[in-house]
Amino acid sequence: MGFRDHFSSHSSSYSEYRPGYPRELFSYLKSLVPDGNVVWDCGTGNGQAAVSLAEFFDKVIATDPSANQIASAEPHPRVEYRVSKAEESTLENHEVDLITVAQAFHWFDFEPFFKEVRRVGKKNGILAIWGYQMHRISPEVDALIDKLYGEIVGTYWPPERKYVEEEYKTISFPFEEILPPSFSMKEEWTADQVLGYLGTWSSVQKYIQKNESDPVSLIESDLRSAWGAVKTRTVEWPLFFRIGRIPS
Repeated sequence: MGFRDHFSSHSSSYSEYRPGYPRELFSYLKSLVPDGNVVWDCGTGNGQAAVSLAEFFDKVIATDPSANQIASAEPHPRVEYRVSKAEESTLENHEVDLITVAQAFHWFDFEPFFKEVRRVGKKNGILAIWGYQMHRISPEVDALIDKLYGEIVGTYWPPERKYVEEEYKTISFPFEEILPPSFSMKEEWTADQVLGYLGTWSSVQKYIQKNESDPVSLIESDLRSAWGAVKTRTVEWPLFFRIGRIPS
């Protein structure tokens, strides 16, 4: 299966507008491998999760098949960035204690990736996959964003998006599963930041390429009206997980 690159064309804006994962998530992941030192952050994108993991682990090997994404990633002394596919990493056998995949698993070829996990993960190590669904702000704003998501750019989403909508639950997961506590991302954002974030959606980018117009502009005026006089609002993305222990 070939690499499907939906983000390189706007990697700088993708990096600017992506929400941040909560610190408590990475503390929890460390608790699953308390003696672990090395992490593989697979499908790292702009390195967002990798840099946060580096607070808790000595070495983070962060890979992505997109050279543009890696070029835009945030540097960190404990993060080593590499351009490689999830299914064909350059890691050594049983090199890492923890393997993380943040909002990227739906792009992978699942069975070859799981085979690679078994090869590079240490025995009794952890595979932690997570993603996030639609963000929520207020009923009025949410209704407009849901219209953009479903009615305006709905047919422009890649087919892999269905796995996110299903919270990865329909994908066979061949590891002893661990149920984590609840986590969510939260940001205090302006209307401009929300609109910028919507522009990073792969479906929006595909719509622009095909129609030479920005679909976000179709809801911008109504969204600003619904936003009201307040400068910022809380934007929340609940996280979902598949976490498993690599067999010994």
